Amino acid sequence: MRDDATDRRDAAIWSPLDNDGWYAARNATTALRDALIRAGLEKDFPYLRADLNAFGHGLVELGRVSPATAERLAELLRLALVSGLQRREESGDETTEHRKERD
Repeated sequence: MRDDATDRRDAAIWSPLDNDGWYAARNATTALRDALIRAGLEKDFPYLRADLNAFGHGLVELGRVSPATAERLAELLRLALVSGLQRREESGDETTEHRKERD
């Protein structure tokens, strides 16, 4: 038998306004949107949106992209990683692990 308590909220009934997951997803989507705009990729991610799943967990939906867009995104990520490593090396903040990889 089901619990007849009327003051309990059903776990499946929620509002995005009452959910921290929604705000986290929205903020992450906004940050990604801004980065994509700066990279000139705003038209290449037409399905980008913040969402919640049935459990109220925030998600960022990237959607489908063309192979060319995926390659461009991969190149941007590769350049960002290389740039970050170069900055670390220049600042002398290189980790022991990265020193071992170079040697």
